[in-house]
Amino acid sequence: MTANIPISLLDQLHEITIRAGHAIMDVYNTDFEVTSKDDASPVTKADKIAEEIIITALKNEVRTPYPIVGEEAFSEGLAPTEVGSTFWLVDPLDGTKEFINRNGEFTVNIALIDGGRPVLGFVHAPAKGSIYAGSPHGAAGDIDGKGLKEIKCRQMPEKGLSALVSRSHKSPEVDGFLESYDIAMEISAGSSLKFCLVASGDADIYPRMGRTMEWDTAAGHAVLSAAGGSVKDLNGKDLFYGKPGFENPHFVAYGKQ
Repeated sequence: MTANIPISLLDQLHEITIRAGHAIMDVYNTDFEVTSKDDASPVTKADKIAEEIIITALKNEVRTPYPIVGEEAFSEGLAPTEVGSTFWLVDPLDGTKEFINRNGEFTVNIALIDGGRPVLGFVHAPAKGSIYAGSPHGAAGDIDGKGLKEIKCRQMPEKGLSALVSRSHKSPEVDGFLESYDIAMEISAGSSLKFCLVASGDADIYPRMGRTMEWDTAAGHAVLSAAGGSVKDLNGKDLFYGKPGFENPHFVAYGKQ
């Protein structure tokens, strides 16, 4: 599967991701309503519209033969729970709290999983006009609107690391973890952009000690892996996908080690 991802699929996903981003921005520029899901997490009309766009396009345009697990469908009990070794993970609006706070740090995430690994991922931050992609062909980012260009992790220094921390979910456990490193700078950011900032060489490490779901991390993980980084659990094992319930353990995203 990994070696058979065609460039045409990347082009399709790029367009679908941008399309979902436009729909999100249409809602962002209104006085939208915020409601709560059963787990008390916030949701808006933008989450639901973007997921419908993505899932419909994967089925009808990409004509994917693989199951699709979307965050909103899962929360409503409508997503498949048995997915096999190859499936899609969709987070139509990662960073809903950032969306509600109107700070621009929210993303559209689409990832393809194969054999427990994210082999293809797109992360789009529509309010910032940036998009990142990761595939067997490499990692690329478009931050200035001039087209996708290759990105790579930088070599992690022994001292003076730049650490990314979650803007909305930083915890004492994260502070404790980072005490083991010589940290020169902490950067706060929202959503899966944190993976992409490590992938582009703008930071070195991103620890997350808190509840996340597979659709929160898969696309950013794909970008980071393609750029030469890694994502591991606290035992040093690679983060994998297709777990029962699609819930992640605590993890750390690293640049090039």
